[in-house]
Amino acid sequence: MDFTRDETQDAVAEVATALLARELQPDALWTAFAEADLLTLALPERLGGEGLSVTDVGALLTEVGRAAAPIPALATLGFGVLPIVALGSDAQQDELLAGVAAGRVFTAALSQPGAQFPEHPSVTAQQSGDWYRVSGTLLAVPFAESAHRVLVPTDAGVVLIDPSAAGVTLTRTPSSSGSPEFGIVLDDVVGELLGAGSESVQTLYRIATASIGSVVDGLVSGAVDLTAAHIGSREQFGKPLATFQAVAQQIADAYVTSRTLHVASLSASWRVSEGLEAQSDLDVMAYWIAQEVPATMQVLHHLHGGLGVDATYPLHRYYSTAKDLARLLGGASQRLDLVGARCSSI
Repeated sequence: MDFTRDETQDAVAEVATALLARELQPDALWTAFAEADLLTLALPERLGGEGLSVTDVGALLTEVGRAAAPIPALATLGFGVLPIVALGSDAQQDELLAGVAAGRVFTAALSQPGAQFPEHPSVTAQQSGDWYRVSGTLLAVPFAESAHRVLVPTDAGVVLIDPSAAGVTLTRTPSSSGSPEFGIVLDDVVGELLGAGSESVQTLYRIATASIGSVVDGLVSGAVDLTAAHIGSREQFGKPLATFQAVAQQIADAYVTSRTLHVASLSASWRVSEGLEAQSDLDVMAYWIAQEVPATMQVLHHLHGGLGVDATYPLHRYYSTAKDLARLLGGASQRLDLVGARCSSI
């Protein structure tokens, strides 16, 4: 049966929502995603996938964000599978993606000391026969320890690194959400070139940024829904909190932030999927995430009162995950500088 793009996205979201509603533990949920063939959606049809686009896979990532699910969906699909499909040769895709159906994890190193998504990576890659010798320092790499390969931006392009290879040092670093995140030091590590040149690096960045936008779209939407349900049922002075003007205004502002992000995320993701110039849309979306989303999450915490800081209540997962992703994007000042530089060049 043939589906339109919207029908495909709806079908993907429906299956993901059904699985997320089961509230499984992270490892069991990841296994369930694999068994439901949700992880193979972006794979080429010759590998048993559907060949879905960044936008289509974004529908899945949005539902993962909407549930604030602590699984490596963003790292594997947005930082790994989609860039490998975009940059890798058929032989590389066949070898690397064969284990995705069983839950193979991928990730990418998008931060280096002093720079997130660096235009000129400080990591060096020297060709040695069919391989590259890679040296440098990487920061804030999610799920690096469990990844089959880490996609690393270098001065030669995007290189695949095995995190268990000789010369790789992994150091667990703190994250707001508690999700596994690592600093990596590479000392003359043997790697495989996935895509040559700076354009390959930018392709990785575009896909990764669009995928982050999809997840944060879901995070904000889910947090707003959770808060709306709370203030609609919690009473003070014999009335629901939602009937108080100040509360209604604050949740309305949060809803506007959520819907604005939804439009920005879809626009950026669609342009990446269609191969159109997408950097302006991505820069605006990333700035909105870094500037507005943490502040909005603070408001939603405030509207929950003391319940919002209860670690057994799900709101903390939304807030902490959003903080991690805003940090991964580089923060509001850096993103505003990028938007300003683009505007000045027009």
